[in-house]
Amino acid sequence: MVKVKWWGHACFEVSDGKTVVFDPHNGTGIGLEPPQVKADLVLISHDHFDHADGANLVLRPGGIVAKDSGVRTVGEVRVRGVRTYHDEKGGKLRGENTLYVVEMGGLRICHLGDLGHVPTDRQVKEIGGVDLLFVPVGGVYTIDARGATETLEKISPRIAVPMHYRIPGLKVGIHGVEEFLKGKKNVRQVKSSQFEIKPENLPAQSEIWVLSWP
Repeated sequence: MVKVKWWGHACFEVSDGKTVVFDPHNGTGIGLEPPQVKADLVLISHDHFDHADGANLVLRPGGIVAKDSGVRTVGEVRVRGVRTYHDEKGGKLRGENTLYVVEMGGLRICHLGDLGHVPTDRQVKEIGGVDLLFVPVGGVYTIDARGATETLEKISPRIAVPMHYRIPGLKVGIHGVEEFLKGKKNVRQVKSSQFEIKPENLPAQSEIWVLSWP
């Protein structure tokens, strides 16, 4: 069983014996509470403050911080980093972005970071099959509602969890989740910021799970 908790913005904790934290903010820098978790592995998509300033805050003594593409294994957790960009101009505006595919608890989990473009066919092939996808939808600095929808169509995850959109308290000027959800029928409103999932409990068809905040 994998436990998932959203700490706001693009910061997620996933755990199954080992704890992985994606894109940790430090709370105060973006107007939210600091994440209260200690990670064996911290994965950072890029070095902008709202995705990286909480690394030392959440890192367990002896833990590992990764910021690049390539394949590594931490205990029984396998990680693949895929190089992408923070914009639609090959990184000329905002630089590079690393998305991560993590294999743990029998699941393949993908965090897209601050992806700024719809992934190419080659990148989708590198990503492979995805059970759980964390996808930015708020636009401005990332793909927007339309780009996120196209990305879901290309990756076809079993569960997609929107992130990086406007929530109460957030100081980052991005759009809400509503435009992304408009017209979609496979939406589940999760009345919590966390959930647990087993491989055998994955939905048969792709669903969008919207977590509650706070």
